[in-house]
Amino acid sequence: MTKLAIAFAMAGLLLPTGFAAAAELAPGSGESVRLGRVNGAVYYTVEQDGYRVVATIAEGDAGVPVRFVATLGEGQALTISVPGNIDEAPQLFEFSRANGRLFVDQTPKADEPMSISPVLVSE
Repeated sequence: MTKLAIAFAMAGLLLPTGFAAAAELAPGSGESVRLGRVNGAVYYTVEQDGYRVVATIAEGDAGVPVRFVATLGEGQALTISVPGNIDEAPQLFEFSRANGRLFVDQTPKADEPMSISPVLVSE
């Protein structure tokens, strides 16, 4: 089983914690994210040139995973857009760095819960 598959399996075993605003992430600790039909894991490390954010997402259990990597300086943000149907607005994952902290904010559909939960992640 790949490390990614293990991360997704662990994420599925954890009870999600709903939130209504941006949630703060701790350096080096992995978090699972869910937004509608897209699931994934995110973590960041503190590097010399900024916070290295790694987000891996996939649609459902069988979707092909896609990894996003960005190094954020103070005041910078990374947005991952998840398209919906033609008549729907896209759903967003936004990672932002402010005051030496990293936050993740998700914009779900009105009828779908969003969640973030701890998960074991290793490179």
